[in-house]
Amino acid sequence: MAATTSAAAGTAVSKVLRVPAADPATAAAHFHRRFTFEADVSDVQADLATGQAPFVLVDTRSKAAWDQGHVPGAVHLPTDDIPARAAESVPAGTLVVTYCWGPGCNGATRAAHAFASLGYQVKEMLGGFEYWAREGFEVEDAAGLRRSAPDPLTAPVSGASCAC
Repeated sequence: MAATTSAAAGTAVSKVLRVPAADPATAAAHFHRRFTFEADVSDVQADLATGQAPFVLVDTRSKAAWDQGHVPGAVHLPTDDIPARAAESVPAGTLVVTYCWGPGCNGATRAAHAFASLGYQVKEMLGGFEYWAREGFEVEDAAGLRRSAPDPLTAPVSGASCAC
């Protein structure tokens, strides 16, 4: 691996290596920890498709957002309502997976914090509703179920899993 060199010496300095990479054991521990907090939309969809998902999927967006479209089978519980309504919506001891709009929104993170603060095990669905829809998974609204073609920037256009 090439070392970074001084800009004063007239050679390029690696922006990637301004902070050195962690040693492999530290990196493995870090990435494992991330898996304990996050799930991606493909894994959530695969578990829901079996009908035996070991979690309750919670849409944390507003009613207007929910009405515009949501993941079929999700429970609608806006983030601000979690402290008062979690117990009536999600049985104690149940794993919760939260989602909001997408990666530009931290509503699912706030909701995950609220559930964890109430004693629930919780994961956040990476990509949120945006990536659920962009990957071509079914979306539900008042008109019923609909599915869009997968966005080629997020999933194979064949609709097959990326198998990552």
